[in-house]
Amino acid sequence: MRGPVLERIFANKHQTTVAFIYCILTALPALLLPHPIALIPLAAIPLGLIFILRKPFVVVLIFIMFSFFRLHEVFPQLDPIKIPMLTALGSYFVLGWHIVLTRKVKMYWRHEHTAFARFFGWVILGIAFSSHPPSAFGSFTSVYVKIGIMVLAISWLMTEHWHFKLAHFLIICSGLAVGYVTLYNNANGIGMVEETRVTIPGTSLGDPNDLSLVLSFPMSYAIAFAVTRGTGRIRTLLGLVGFVIFVSAIIATQSRGGLLATVAVMGIFGLRIIKSKLLLISIGSFGLMILVAAAGINDRKSGGAAEEGVDASAMGRIHAWEAAFFMGLRNPMTGVGLSLFLDNYWDYATHSRAEGQAHVTHSTWFQVLAEAGFFGLGLFLFLIFSIFMSIRSSLKRLDRNRGSPEYDPHLTAITVGTYAGLVGFCVSGSFLSQGFLWPIYIITSISIAIAHYMDTYYPEKAEEEKEAIVKKSRKSNPLSNNGKDKPNDQQPEKLAEVR
Repeated sequence: MRGPVLERIFANKHQTTVAFIYCILTALPALLLPHPIALIPLAAIPLGLIFILRKPFVVVLIFIMFSFFRLHEVFPQLDPIKIPMLTALGSYFVLGWHIVLTRKVKMYWRHEHTAFARFFGWVILGIAFSSHPPSAFGSFTSVYVKIGIMVLAISWLMTEHWHFKLAHFLIICSGLAVGYVTLYNNANGIGMVEETRVTIPGTSLGDPNDLSLVLSFPMSYAIAFAVTRGTGRIRTLLGLVGFVIFVSAIIATQSRGGLLATVAVMGIFGLRIIKSKLLLISIGSFGLMILVAAAGINDRKSGGAAEEGVDASAMGRIHAWEAAFFMGLRNPMTGVGLSLFLDNYWDYATHSRAEGQAHVTHSTWFQVLAEAGFFGLGLFLFLIFSIFMSIRSSLKRLDRNRGSPEYDPHLTAITVGTYAGLVGFCVSGSFLSQGFLWPIYIITSISIAIAHYMDTYYPEKAEEEKEAIVKKSRKSNPLSNNGKDKPNDQQPEKLAEVR
């Protein structure tokens, strides 16, 4: 009996090899980490693997939170765990697993993807013609290639209703964590720049302008919760609390770009509530004056009232913009290359070293111009325009269903929040170098996911047919509640056919 049994066991050489490899991998942790306590976390690995395969979007969402809000830097205790790296690897793994093997992830391609791919491809092409290709390629492999992959991963994996609700909630919570640390630092005098401007030292948010930009995005989502009816009392309360914390934190940074972004974000919501544009402009102007006074901009050492004429902060920006313009002018097609603005600064600056020091561009638009050329800037602006029109179209289609059973307040909230966040980025990004970092690309991927969800569950043709049915029914029966009946109450059978 022994002979046949052994033959059956070793009949499949591939199975034997795989089993042997698994045994070796199982024994390695015990050899490398002989202490029994160190082996306890390894027991969670199989459960974690099952979880990320069943809930792949959650892994991507955690990556968004840590990449955008730099939570592992804000809370240094999390840094040894290497959450961004692990979630990035997990995202790549589950994306490949569900695309190639299970085919649960349905890949799709929209015109917004094309707009992004054109700019992304142009940046890659510019590496070969940059002033120092090895440095440009290093910047590409360290950050920008991850951006390219994650734009596809987020847009392809964010497909279900609960995905949008969870993303909206966790983005606000992550922003609240950063806002809390900002206000704590401000109250205790930690990480102060120029004695009055708060930062989070030792992180990527060590610049108050960058900090204000990161806070402005969850602020738009918090306002969306606060003003959108039907999301629930808890979410409304979370939105109100978040709005107060985010505005207070942005005021503490004393960032002029952050204050302008705050007014721009509130202006988007004001357009949906206040019909009179003149009244809205008046309220916005008055609100900006209040924010400037509350922030104490005049007390700033740079850009405050104590400096006469053009302040040092503004002059530094002007010098950087001049250098960026000449970089683009002399390299109109591909610019000087990814992340090479500072390396080329003094070759294109119009002022001497005695008149000032080298500055980053302090403008997303001038940064893209300098590092990708005029052609690259055109592709980037077209990407912004495509996302703007896409999210605006999604919002209009959602508003069209308001009052009907198909109306979804949660989807409306994240859509208008993303729309306001895009506007806030365009305003604050005019004073920050964020052309090749995460904010705009996360907004892009969420916008694409919303547009795809709308096309899947709210197709435009069906909406047009539904509107035609409703109008026809109102004309044929003008006395029924003065035409105020809900569409589905009047024509249930026809609307069922449309849906």
